[in-house]
Amino acid sequence: MKLFKSLLLFAFLSTASTLWGQAPPPPPGSSNPAPLGGIALLAAAGAAYGAKKVHDRKREDQS
Repeated sequence: MKLFKSLLLFAFLSTASTLWGQAPPPPPGSSNPAPLGGIALLAAAGAAYGAKKVHDRKREDQS
């Protein structure tokens, strides 16, 4: 168990710098000042998951 915790800590620390790195600034004259690609995908996935849950619950109530 101690080995597993050590390996997990090592994996976290070795990838932390790339995870917390800042994105490069947008090119000059760009109409999109803030790149929201990842956040937009997460929001869309959350909305789709919520819609599926509502659909399943309505379908269950009709049966």
